Amino acid sequence: MKNLMEELKKSAYYKKPKQRKPSHQFEELEASSLFCPKCKTAVPVRKKLLLVLPEGEKFEYLCTQCGSSVGSKTSKEDSPLHFVTK
Repeated sequence: MKNLMEELKKSAYYKKPKQRKPSHQFEELEASSLFCPKCKTAVPVRKKLLLVLPEGEKFEYLCTQCGSSVGSKTSKEDSPLHFVTK
C-alpha cells in the first residue's frame, strides 16, 4: 500500500492539495446603529474622532437622536507615528 502511494505521488496525475491562505474579507468593522441607554432603543450613530494616539485613533459613537455617547472604538494603525522635535 505504501509503495502504491509513492508511485501515485510520482505520477503526472497526482496533484498536491493546495493550502488555502486565509482570506481577509474585511479590515475592520464600522457601527451603523447601536443601542442607546437613554433612548432605550437601537439608533443610528455618528462617529466622532476623540484622540490621535501612537497606537491608533480613538473614536466615539454618538446617538443621532439625543447626542449621548453609546460606544467607542480604537482603530489600529499599521505604520507607527514618527514625531519630529526641534
